[in-house]
Amino acid sequence: MRAGPTAPYRSAQDALRVLEAVAGHSAGVTDTELARRTGIDSERLTALLRMLRREGYVEQITDGAYVTGDTLRRLTSAHDREPALRDKLQHTLDRLRDSVGAAVYLSRYVEGEVKVTQYAAGPATPAVNEWVDFRCSAHATAVGKSLLTQLDHNARRDHLSRYKMARLTSRTITSDKLLLSRLESQPPAVPVLDLQEYAVGTVCAAVPITAGSSAGCLALSLPVQHAHRLKEAADTLNRNAAPMLLSLAL
Repeated sequence: MRAGPTAPYRSAQDALRVLEAVAGHSAGVTDTELARRTGIDSERLTALLRMLRREGYVEQITDGAYVTGDTLRRLTSAHDREPALRDKLQHTLDRLRDSVGAAVYLSRYVEGEVKVTQYAAGPATPAVNEWVDFRCSAHATAVGKSLLTQLDHNARRDHLSRYKMARLTSRTITSDKLLLSRLESQPPAVPVLDLQEYAVGTVCAAVPITAGSSAGCLALSLPVQHAHRLKEAADTLNRNAAPMLLSLAL
């Protein structure tokens, strides 16, 4: 696994440090004490606490101190964890769909396969038509390429050896040498794009959200007539990926 120093990853790591400090004070802890214990500067801490309150991970009590929130309690409960996590991820995906104005997808690389585990779409933000199984088309999709960039060279070659790189459109890369070269040179903090490589009429972007040992990504799709919005939408997706990554890391 190649770990990329993405901004969402750093934000999630800092948020985990804050949550650990809050959880250690059942009666509540002030932002001043959190800054001292975590070493996070006040401006960044304020932004993290704002995000954690919005996501329900912490709550502020009457004296201004912070305590653990209901979302954190549910996600760390053995009994409630799985349904709570799925509900939380779906809520985050729905909000991302509305903020970026595009269908959004959460994907994982599980046991050598590309899997779209959850997504959010709507009448104004239609999901991409899966005309070729995503498991067989990693070479052509933003989702697949983002997941492959997070694997090491041997794991990438293993995946490509199991799936023929079919030409899905005139833009599809079918040379494993060319694809591997592009995957190797892909900067971790830059969204991976699919410019009508999977389906004519659709453009996509994906950003990594690796949690633990499993590669993952957030992606979005837009009709090609909205391709001019792709970069801005991908940047928005990347900036707002930290809550999703945090949920997966807990």
